Amino acid sequence: MWKRFQNFVHKENSLIGAAGVLIVTTTLSNVLGLLRDHYLARNIATANLDIYYAAFRIPDLIFNVLIFGAISAAFIPVFTEHLAKNEKEQAFKLANSLISLGAAILIILAIILYIFMPWLSHIIVPNFDSFRMAKTVQLSRILLLTPIFFSVSYFIGGMLNSFKRFIAYSFAPIVYNLSIIIAAIFFAGRFGVVSVAWFVALGAFLHILVQIPTAVRLGWRFRLLFNYKDSGVVRVARLMIPRAIGMGANNILLVVYTAIASALAVGSIAVFNLANNIQTMPTVVFATSFSTAVFPTLAHRASIGDHESFSSYLTRSMRVIIYLLVPSTVIFILLRAQIIRLILGSGKFSWSDTRMAALTLGWFSFSLVAQGLIPLFAKAFYARHDTRTPTIISVISIIISIAVAYPLSKSMGVAGLALSFSIGSYFNASVLYIWLYKLVPKIFNLEIVWSVLRIILAGIIMAVVVRYFGHYLYNYFNMLKFFGVLGQTLVTALVGSLVYIIVSYFLGCEELIWAIKRRVNVKPEPQPQE
Repeated sequence: MWKRFQNFVHKENSLIGAAGVLIVTTTLSNVLGLLRDHYLARNIATANLDIYYAAFRIPDLIFNVLIFGAISAAFIPVFTEHLAKNEKEQAFKLANSLISLGAAILIILAIILYIFMPWLSHIIVPNFDSFRMAKTVQLSRILLLTPIFFSVSYFIGGMLNSFKRFIAYSFAPIVYNLSIIIAAIFFAGRFGVVSVAWFVALGAFLHILVQIPTAVRLGWRFRLLFNYKDSGVVRVARLMIPRAIGMGANNILLVVYTAIASALAVGSIAVFNLANNIQTMPTVVFATSFSTAVFPTLAHRASIGDHESFSSYLTRSMRVIIYLLVPSTVIFILLRAQIIRLILGSGKFSWSDTRMAALTLGWFSFSLVAQGLIPLFAKAFYARHDTRTPTIISVISIIISIAVAYPLSKSMGVAGLALSFSIGSYFNASVLYIWLYKLVPKIFNLEIVWSVLRIILAGIIMAVVVRYFGHYLYNYFNMLKFFGVLGQTLVTALVGSLVYIIVSYFLGCEELIWAIKRRVNVKPEPQPQE
């Protein structure tokens, strides 16, 4: 039975099936992520959580710039192209070269950053006092291990994605989160936030181990190769440069936001990151899962010149993502206070922290649809071996977000940073779509317009029900108790979701039918000529 399930997932025409597996495992990972944040907020004071999240900035920056951009934008399309040409051995050689080169570069860079971390931390958190600054340096040095481990893990994950083996890939973050949860529950209270940083590094190492068995079964064997002159390595390097610039700009955005938040109320850095982690759950579970599942197919369609199928997969993926994220937006905005109270509102997370986080979550959630569409649109460009266009658009969007961040934070506090992030997200998604339309005109037509309008109408009706039914339930649940808040939130969200499904059914939303039938109706795929 398990074998048949895997075979179902691996079939290229089972896009919804693959996305379904990713949604299930990603949901589990995100639930664990929420538990992770719950125990971190419960057992660690927000002042120390400020230090914890600030310490991630430099390690995340070097990983996202040097590795993550290369995998998502360059490695998978080139690796997939080798597979399409039945050059499996060459594909594995490419992977080994990139794993070896990436790990070596990051080890050298980690040593350099370890030495200069005291100076770099003054840029990240210029308003920290000497004690918190020293702790930030200590944790940042520990976390320099994570980009080294993740560089290996994500290249292996890129291989699994190219073979459409999503199960082991999607379980890696589950193990990572479990490691941090164990630290937050059993070690944070006694040994402080430093113990959590060590378990973050351990989780990153386990992130590798989970994926290795599947990669080995596919035929991969690690060989230490530094073949930087290989044509595939050169192509990946060229393709990744624009994406690396974009990822660098995005992480600079987070660095700037962290610096701004360090001058706001104590706990602002923690609140920003915790609210951001919560609001990314629907986009990661639904949008990122779908984008990840469809990316190898888009890359393959682009490589064989099947533009008809390419546009069909892209438009249907876009419509499904919008369909799934509209109700998520309604729930996260209208039930934001309850969500924050349930996940974070206990232990050392104070009432003022809870109010600040709820407001921040609301402004983050304003752009859930845009955030969900950005990775899909970007991957459509990557599949066509164009990393330059989405990078330029991303950089412009980030500049806009930074430009409005400071004045908004002055008037709104940390919530202003969330609003500025949402403004940049909508600009990014809109321009990406307009640019794609110039390349693939079939992604915009009256059918899509009517589809989106029907989804919006269903979302508005859902919002009215959630608003008034939620208030009605106050009479039946004790909102001063955890289980009272939980009951009111679950019942309200469930009723609102059912209303959304029923209304969308009567409005004839095809996206609902696709989800029920577990398939995307595209034209039969042409077989490549021998």
